[in-house]
Amino acid sequence: MSSRTTLLALTAAVALLVGSIGVLATVGGTLATDDAVVDDAPPSQAVTPRTPVRGTEIERLHTAGITGAGVDVGIVDVTGFDPDHPGIADHVADTRSFSPGEGVANGGRDSHGTAAASLVSRNAPDSDLYLASVDTANGYESAVEWLVSEDVDVIVAPMSFYGKPDDGESHAADVARRATETGVVFVAPVGNLAQGHWNGTYQPVNGGVHSFDGGTRNYLRTTGQSRLRLWLSWDEAHRPEEYTAELYWTNGTAHRLVARSQPYLADSVPNERIVARLQPGTYYVRITGPANATGAHLDLESPTHTLQFQSPGSVAPPATDPSVLAVGAYDPQTGAVRPYSSGGPTGDERGGVDVVAPDGQVAATKPDGFNGTSAAAAYTAGTVALMLDANRTLSPAGVERSVTTTSGEPTGPDRLSGAGSLEPTQAVAVVHNDSNDDLSNG
Repeated sequence: MSSRTTLLALTAAVALLVGSIGVLATVGGTLATDDAVVDDAPPSQAVTPRTPVRGTEIERLHTAGITGAGVDVGIVDVTGFDPDHPGIADHVADTRSFSPGEGVANGGRDSHGTAAASLVSRNAPDSDLYLASVDTANGYESAVEWLVSEDVDVIVAPMSFYGKPDDGESHAADVARRATETGVVFVAPVGNLAQGHWNGTYQPVNGGVHSFDGGTRNYLRTTGQSRLRLWLSWDEAHRPEEYTAELYWTNGTAHRLVARSQPYLADSVPNERIVARLQPGTYYVRITGPANATGAHLDLESPTHTLQFQSPGSVAPPATDPSVLAVGAYDPQTGAVRPYSSGGPTGDERGGVDVVAPDGQVAATKPDGFNGTSAAAAYTAGTVALMLDANRTLSPAGVERSVTTTSGEPTGPDRLSGAGSLEPTQAVAVVHNDSNDDLSNG
């Protein structure tokens, strides 16, 4: 009986922040314009990069002829790509930029997109890569539509949209859903928000200042000078109401308003955002709104900083759609879910995480290790390409079912680790049509 074992745990831990920003005082720009910003593992939650030894499982699959041959993988990223980078140059079939005024290579040799592409091609060396560079939500939609028209088999979008509904009904999730309906396997990172997310019902005190469980201040963990990105959003039923996130500096005695969130007008969601460059010091966030309790459900999200008061339910679109293979990140050295890897439940009470995959591996443009759920998603996408090489009849639902039913021991609570750790050889084995014992021996 055939035992094919290879589903890479491509973990895209890059977060595609949505929106531009208006703040008081020191203001930092976004990494890309309008809706698209990408982050690796949050700086204040950084891990020491460690490079896991490349698994012999993947090598055995390659030796057995499972290399991703004939499988087309589309990669959508907001930092651009370097198609000539030696880590991917021999694998690039086509490129397209959906960033106004910029080419696909706008990220150059330091790009996050190039790193993600190299993880895909390392796991599936004979797959063909289609690279799409974006910097807005509309560009993301156009890129996915282009990849579908090119008849790719897998799409991985190593990005997350913040400040959006987490119930699978966001625009980004809908774009992914439409792709899977055509038969494309869509892989996405769950986001790097586990320690930077709070949600709850608006509870005002002092004439319109929200009270968290421990007071009106939600302190940030900062490490030296850093760029803060912070989103505040609320449910559609309370759209007409005004809620604002305020960023304060304090030395314990004095308090100074540093930035105030501004409405983000480029989408149809009630949300606001702050982007600010922080100097060393102590900072906290407070939320202001109506003087009386409204019953509004608020979400406060920072993919860059840890919040003092946190809540579960931090999976970000497009991973929130049920048809998407939603990937979290784990430490390959310890087996533990990364502290920044987002977890469920989603707004519609689903688990939210399908599987977790390793991050921290050396990748093109990331010689010290590629951390984050984006890296894990890219690794997983490469594994999916191997599965499709083994069985071209697989549907997106069939891929997800095979990945989750062959996963390893859970590396944490289900809401963080889903079905458990990605097991490439088992996933490939279960979908392989033929019986080749050479995949299970050795």
